This record gives sequence, C-alpha cells and structure tokens, in this order.
Amino acid sequence: MLSQYMLQIEAIGLDLFFAAIFFFIGMAIHDVLKQGNVPKFGRIIVWSVLFFGCAGFVAKGMIQVFLEV
Repeated sequence: MLSQYMLQIEAIGLDLFFAAIFFFIGMAIHDVLKQGNVPKFGRIIVWSVLFFGCAGFVAKGMIQVFLEV
C-alpha cells in the first residue's frame, strides 16, 4: 500500500520536473531567438509549443494529485 503511494508521488514529481525542464528550455530558446534576427511569428510558435508542453505536464501532475492521492 505504501509503495503504491510512493510510486504515485514519484510520478507526480516527475511530471513537475518535466514541466520545469520545458520552462527552462523555453527561457534558453527565447534568449537565443531574441539575440538573432528571427521573426516574431517564429518566436510565438516556439513559445506556444513549449508553453503547452509545460502546461500539459503540470496539468497531468495536478490531476494525479487530485484523483489518486
């Protein structure tokens, strides 16, 4: 029983870790694109993909918290 809860907590932590990784990768890409001569539309596409990836992992982790723990 305890190991089941530990696995759920580990999965939630992993989802939040991936969300943080998406955020930091997005910040790094934003800095690189800001220095280069990249059109604003390209930056918007990159940010939307990274934002939805980050939000997806956060949402998955929060859903697991509310439904399983």
